[in-house]
Amino acid sequence: MAAHSRLVFSVWFLLLIGLGAAAPSVFSSLAGAGWQANGSESVQVRELAQQHFGGNSSAAVQVVVHSDAVRVEDPRMQQTLAEAAAIFAGDSRFGDVVAPQPGMTISRDGHTGILIAGADANTDDMVRAVDDVKAELTGLSGDGIEVYPTGASALWSDFNKANHDAMIKAELFSWPVTLAIMVLAFGSLVAAGLPLLLTIAGLVASAGGLVLLNQVTPISVWAMNFAMMFALALGIDYALFVVSRFRDAIEDRTDMIAAVAETMGTAGKAVMLSGITVLVSLSAVLMVPAPAVRTMAIGIMLAVVFVLAATVTLLPAALGALGPKVNAASLPYAKRQRHHSPLFDSWGQTLHKHPWPFALGSMAVLIALAIPVIGLKVAMPSIEVVPEDAPVRQGYELVQEQMGEGAPGMLQIIAPPADAQQAAASASATSGIEMVTPPVPASDGAGYVMLQGLPSVDPSDARLATIVDELRAAVPQGTLVGGAPTENLDLQQALNTYFPVIVTVILVLGFVLLLVALQAPLIALIGTVVSLLSTAAAFGVAKLIFQDGYLSELLGFTPQGFLDGWGPVFFFAMIFAIAMDYTVFLLATAKEHFEKTGDPERAQIDGMAHSGRIIFAAAAVMVAVFFTFALADPLPPKEMGIILGVAVLLDAVLIRLMLLPALLRLTGRAAWWSPTWLQRILPTVTFSH
Repeated sequence: MAAHSRLVFSVWFLLLIGLGAAAPSVFSSLAGAGWQANGSESVQVRELAQQHFGGNSSAAVQVVVHSDAVRVEDPRMQQTLAEAAAIFAGDSRFGDVVAPQPGMTISRDGHTGILIAGADANTDDMVRAVDDVKAELTGLSGDGIEVYPTGASALWSDFNKANHDAMIKAELFSWPVTLAIMVLAFGSLVAAGLPLLLTIAGLVASAGGLVLLNQVTPISVWAMNFAMMFALALGIDYALFVVSRFRDAIEDRTDMIAAVAETMGTAGKAVMLSGITVLVSLSAVLMVPAPAVRTMAIGIMLAVVFVLAATVTLLPAALGALGPKVNAASLPYAKRQRHHSPLFDSWGQTLHKHPWPFALGSMAVLIALAIPVIGLKVAMPSIEVVPEDAPVRQGYELVQEQMGEGAPGMLQIIAPPADAQQAAASASATSGIEMVTPPVPASDGAGYVMLQGLPSVDPSDARLATIVDELRAAVPQGTLVGGAPTENLDLQQALNTYFPVIVTVILVLGFVLLLVALQAPLIALIGTVVSLLSTAAAFGVAKLIFQDGYLSELLGFTPQGFLDGWGPVFFFAMIFAIAMDYTVFLLATAKEHFEKTGDPERAQIDGMAHSGRIIFAAAAVMVAVFFTFALADPLPPKEMGIILGVAVLLDAVLIRLMLLPALLRLTGRAAWWSPTWLQRILPTVTFSH
């Protein structure tokens, strides 16, 4: 790369021009829904409702029209309803428009009516459709009449907008903080700028790549949200490790290509193995049969691939071209900086002399923080994740106030005509169902009827799961129960089912990758187990904050009483990936010095001396990036930022800088031992240059 830097720069320039042309449209192009369990009963109900009942499915748009002054039958209210219907009439994405019906979609006092616009497109297109018409719909409010679009499609429309605004705000805030940490870490403006340029390249490429990939299969807009965060955090992480090593390599050299070769043969190899570990951890999430969850993983993986590609191609080319100029614009204190840190050398010696207090102390803190995870509850997000002034939330709360707690989450029951009466009787007799509407035949004459059940509890209430289970058990065989809240319940069930499988796959693959990288089973096992410990501690803290409400006033949110349902699966993969990232950096450096000296003591101390400052600076960057997302108003980005930030903080301070080096000291030469038969099986990987 360094010897052909012009070619490398040209290829990257063309790549960024090509993908960069698509990048600006990333947020408007990507899908807005996909939160469903493919193949589930609720998804079947939605598809049948869309095909045979004029689109009156969970994706339909419900327009709440309310007035304290006049009733639904009043000409002024009827005029507003007619204008709302006209907005939908010109758009092929909407199906049949159903006016408010007495006893079903008109409140008892007659002052609130719900107009339903059926869904005649997939869930992602329905979210875009709401994006296009919601301003026009809310614009109908006036003269004492309020108009609010609600329903699942409107919910995702409002939530995605709030989430996007929050993510952009957090990113803008994190860049100057990150640059300041980089300058402090490197002491050179040029060296500090390289990781940021590398990250921008990775971000632009991944954004354009997601837009192109979206042409093949719908990609959730959340994929870009996570990709932005990870590209910034990992891009800086990798560049920090490589650039620091390069600055050390050029001290006694005039041959810049040889310096780049040494850098990539040591730090570059560790970065590559770290990146593969991250990709493997995230790939396990692809097992979950939920489009949004899968494409979120794909988004991060794409960002990691581009950042990794830039780290092993563009960065060495840039370093070769810059040479000693990488230290240009150095701050005065930076003249004393070396790759070998005297401070972390001293810390490594302290750990070597007193391993037990630090090992036991750090483990005690981690275990204490992990204990609360036993009581962790998960559920899909409630309406409270949407800002209070969002039209969908105002309409939702109005429907609850006028028609009952469960009215925003009506259950849909689809049955053969012969079973309609029995299904209605079974539903009416089910505890927690307040009302069942009369059977409505399919609009196209197909052999189905639809009934709707009004639950007695809020759609996000934990009791709804019991009501749905009892209803599904009570109705005749061949009758399907669905609706927006059951889609959430079915998705949660799928996430719960796959979680232990994903954890097992990630742990096994993580151990195998560490075994290949380090060629030593004991330290590979230790590295995997301690990464699991930091992950458990992060979830314990998440339970205390987001479920129990500790610090909720300080952080500015109302606790839901549970962690968002996709959190365990996704955060486990992400936290474990980051934890293994640091594990590879520390242990690869220690292995390099063990290969040089054959002395486990020097491996432990020099491993800390050469990687401690890098890990500390990289962790500071990651914590700063992640914690800026804690400033977001929507709860999911706040959860994401705080949980990942806490995980990195615990992992870097208690594990990489205390527990793992202490365990290296306690295991001694056994940490690096490998049986002969295993050495014959494993590919040869060394870190000495």
